[in-house]
Amino acid sequence: QVQLVERGGGLVQAGGTLRLSCAASGYPFTLNGMGWYRQAPGQQRESVLNITRTGTTNYADSVKGRFTVSRDPGKNTVHLQMSRLKPDDTAVYYCSVRFRGTTFWGQGTQVTVSS
Repeated sequence: QVQLVERGGGLVQAGGTLRLSCAASGYPFTLNGMGWYRQAPGQQRESVLNITRTGTTNYADSVKGRFTVSRDPGKNTVHLQMSRLKPDDTAVYYCSVRFRGTTFWGQGTQVTVSS
């Protein structure tokens, strides 16, 4: 059973940093990529970035240069380092994987950036 558990959200002032983590289980972590998404109140869920199984990354323009994703295969975990945070980054952040034709989501973690 695929499980994704996000951690690390919280309240931070604009310009600050946060590190999110997504711990994965139930599928071959090293053979699959992962995506991070976010959903602000009243908005559609949007892609923040994805990282392939080989480590290739693709970031949304809105976070390029501020967010960095990394994989820790030894712990089946993906980390999202967020810096120079802006109030517009306020959202619930989700990690997601697609495995055997099914998309799985974590429960989400709230990130709130105050101005």
